[in-house]
Amino acid sequence: MINHLKDDISFDKILVIGLGQLGLPVAKYVKEKGFDVYGYDNNQLTMDNAEKQHGIKKIENFRDVDVFMICISTHREDDISSPQVDGLMAITRKIAKEASNGKLVSIESTVPRGTTRKMFEILEHRFHVVHAPHRWYALEEDVHGVNQLRVIGGVCDCCLRTGIRFYNGVEHEERSDLEYYSGTKSYRSLHIPMYSVSTVELAELSKIIENADRYLQIAFAEDLYMFCKANRISFAELRDAVNTKWNVNILEPRDGIGGHCIPKDTRMFLETSEIKSKILIAAQEVDKNYRKYIEGMIKDLKQINH
Repeated sequence: MINHLKDDISFDKILVIGLGQLGLPVAKYVKEKGFDVYGYDNNQLTMDNAEKQHGIKKIENFRDVDVFMICISTHREDDISSPQVDGLMAITRKIAKEASNGKLVSIESTVPRGTTRKMFEILEHRFHVVHAPHRWYALEEDVHGVNQLRVIGGVCDCCLRTGIRFYNGVEHEERSDLEYYSGTKSYRSLHIPMYSVSTVELAELSKIIENADRYLQIAFAEDLYMFCKANRISFAELRDAVNTKWNVNILEPRDGIGGHCIPKDTRMFLETSEIKSKILIAAQEVDKNYRKYIEGMIKDLKQINH
């Protein structure tokens, strides 16, 4: 087992794998914190742009890397609402083949329950493996950036200790903005507050449940909107009135539940559970009906305008 691995490894050379919508902001943040950061992406143009525009150095071989931060998309290329972890497994095999034993592997990508342990098996128990799903939000990066509170879980205790030390330092005497003491050694961290959970599966579930909950909120808003239209009620006025209560926040429905995360992560939750959530299945049906409703409204408006 992994108990023979030391959890006082240094964090000198950091590699961010996947330089897309999530990975690039992560790499930039790590660089701002003074770490020696590198980037890796299957798309050569993406790597070139990251280097030219943001100073994220390229890397081909994983031999000397201390920390792997995996930010690969977990959806199919032809369907962003369908989960797929093939790319994640491929990069795990590359790490297992090229990297030195005992390094830290942190999965920030959203993954189905059980994925992190599968990666740990591919890595032959030779690495510290944690799951620290991101909560970065592109439209409000100033408020919901890379450094916001997030959940972390480890495959075992030493993995979790190592992951927390990398992200948030250790609770010892503070020496400078970046250094924390542990015994006679000082360590740098990303200064990201972390909420640790007892198992890595809980960390995996935390992310997909967050987005499944958001899916439900949007679907209810869509359902309520269609109800109001059918009964000639002002949805906007009703929403404003209801939202005056302190613990209610009816959202505003738009074009249907889209984007890279919410539909995909909701499907992840449904597909990795033996007992299917009836309320989420109903919410998917609501969204499907809402989309048809909006399409019909647009079509009617076009006919009227012509």
